Amino acid sequence: MGDPAGVGPEVICGALARLSPEQRETLLVVGDRATMERANVVTQAGLRFVEGPGRQGDVQVVNAATAGIETVKPGLVSAAGGAAAFGYIEKAVQLAQAGLASTLVTAPLNKAALHEAGHKYDGHTGLLQALTKAPSSFMLLAGDKLSTIHVSTHVSLEEAIRRVRPERVLATIEVGVAHFKRLGVANPRIAVAGLNPHAGEGGLFGDQESSQLEPAIAMAKAKGIEVRGPMPPDSVFLRAAQGEFDLVVAMYHDQGHIPTKLLAFDRTVNVSLGLPIDRTSVDHGTAFDIAWKNIARPENMVAAIEYAWRLEGYHG
Repeated sequence: MGDPAGVGPEVICGALARLSPEQRETLLVVGDRATMERANVVTQAGLRFVEGPGRQGDVQVVNAATAGIETVKPGLVSAAGGAAAFGYIEKAVQLAQAGLASTLVTAPLNKAALHEAGHKYDGHTGLLQALTKAPSSFMLLAGDKLSTIHVSTHVSLEEAIRRVRPERVLATIEVGVAHFKRLGVANPRIAVAGLNPHAGEGGLFGDQESSQLEPAIAMAKAKGIEVRGPMPPDSVFLRAAQGEFDLVVAMYHDQGHIPTKLLAFDRTVNVSLGLPIDRTSVDHGTAFDIAWKNIARPENMVAAIEYAWRLEGYHG
């Protein structure tokens, strides 16, 4: 459900209202039923939330531990909101690991609230990596025309540069290739964006392209991967959006996020790779400034649900 002070409950209601009763039966909400009932009223979604089996079209809610949720105020950062969001994710992971859920679809949490609650993670991806004890994790932004996977995400730009190393770049390429093969792309076409302007311009603007990226690309090619680069960052995303590549490997958060969100903000889905469980998410935050005002659009949540169905082979 995400942070109860944010737009998560609203976009969930909006998305569920757009689905058929049969489609809603494939889903359950991990969160707080009372909060979802309030969001149902705010959005005028006309849903019926139940705990346990109900009638066709009802939405099942799994109540997670939410001590102090009654103190959460719409649109405000709070430790209680961060603790609630953490509890929902923790419960959802437990359900997935027990085989009771197939894919997590997450509404946004607030990092400041999460930290106030004592959970010092950089966001969902790092939190899920810790809860599942995965050795590493990767963020993929998947869109209809442009998809990007990131070598690093929620770190400073200075730290992101340090993380551009052949081993990490190669691992990012490989996990992206594996994901697209899972989706049915027999031989994914991968482009690796350069770190520096014009991909270093032959060393004039930095040497990471030759010292770090080229070795990783060579190793990927030796494994039979169709990969090109390092390519100038100011043109590679356009070329991918025009159909030349299936996936772009971005070196850091904003390099990959800006073009994908600019091109298709409401349809781009955040996908966590490298974990033992599947997870998709909206690509936006808690939007406290518009929360609980029935302004937030549910299209991105619909896209995240549809991508989750795609991963599990559901065609309802």
